[in-house]
Amino acid sequence: MRIPGLPMILFLVVNLLTDRYIYVVLKKRFRSRIPARIQLFTSILLYIVIFATLLLPFKSGTNAVLLTVMWVLFTYISIYVAKYIFVIFDLLSRIPELFNRRRLKWLTIAGAAAGVLTFATFWWGALINRFHIDVRETKVAVADLPEGFDGYRIVQLSDLHVGTFGSDTTFVCKLVDKVNSLHPDLIVFTGDIVNRRSDELKPFLGPLSRLKAKDGIISILGNHDYGDYVVWSDQKAKRENLKMLIEDQRSMGWDILLNENRKIKSSGGDSLIVIGVENIGDPPFHIYGSLPKAYPTLSDNVCKILLSHNPAHWVDSIQTTDSIKIGLTLSGHTHAMQCEVFGKSPASFRYPTWGGLYADPDSTHLLYVNIGEGTVGFPARIGATPEVTLITLKTKK
Repeated sequence: MRIPGLPMILFLVVNLLTDRYIYVVLKKRFRSRIPARIQLFTSILLYIVIFATLLLPFKSGTNAVLLTVMWVLFTYISIYVAKYIFVIFDLLSRIPELFNRRRLKWLTIAGAAAGVLTFATFWWGALINRFHIDVRETKVAVADLPEGFDGYRIVQLSDLHVGTFGSDTTFVCKLVDKVNSLHPDLIVFTGDIVNRRSDELKPFLGPLSRLKAKDGIISILGNHDYGDYVVWSDQKAKRENLKMLIEDQRSMGWDILLNENRKIKSSGGDSLIVIGVENIGDPPFHIYGSLPKAYPTLSDNVCKILLSHNPAHWVDSIQTTDSIKIGLTLSGHTHAMQCEVFGKSPASFRYPTWGGLYADPDSTHLLYVNIGEGTVGFPARIGATPEVTLITLKTKK
């Protein structure tokens, strides 16, 4: 989790001005000084808490420290976004005063109601919606898919970020039960199982080892899995962290692909190749993956499914490359920025392929982006409910 210096300073300045405005408004409009004093003292308390929180060593500290910072910042932001909305409405209500007319009190009341609703929405996303699992089913016609895999069922999971749950396994147990109830032929996990450190996974080894599929569980690494968001004592400690994460996934019975591929055979003898690359994406994320290393003969006619964490890899290197014959790519990473309303997400400003099924103009290269099950940085999902994707493969007619 990164907290840029200049944006944070600007954020605090805006908040000071917002608090000043609300204090003056309450002082002028209420005979009692109590509302203004409550605003003053609660604001001072919030600033003390936020400054104390920002002094915590969240880059080198434990997961408990990171969670403390995450929840304090979330609380702070939820309060101030609500305040911004009230201030905007109240300023609009005062426009008639420029023409010597009365303030539109109804607009101020509407602003207060909108602020309360916004605050409630933030906490609904944090306490309720981020635990509501959404199974999204889709049928995908894949180029060169053998007849033996027509109707083959793949469950895709992604971006669990188990560190955000601390040691509470309730949601993950519920997720495992939901996936197993779908009776998939194959389960794939497309990266970001932790936030920063491999030890975040320890409480979840048991529940995740209960995942079952006829052809097993195949996983890859995401940008958060490499330990790049921690200040390590040395490079050896960072390497040991990654080694532990890989070993733990294997201990769960997961087949983690590190620029490798696996052949899956149908009961009739047909073959399907699953390719797994390490992280490849857009800046500032480090590139660890190599598609040619994972599968050297990319132009052959064997049906291939690629697991690649960041959908930018598909956009930049696969969808328009005729020499790469990969019928379906499965990605995660975007989380839909944990905000989706009426099918729209702010993630679309960063990623044109932020969630769902996409295709090149000829529909020979397909991409499915799972918006993940966990949260990071912002411990809430406003819309963008945790996704379990059930993909049924179909032969292309």
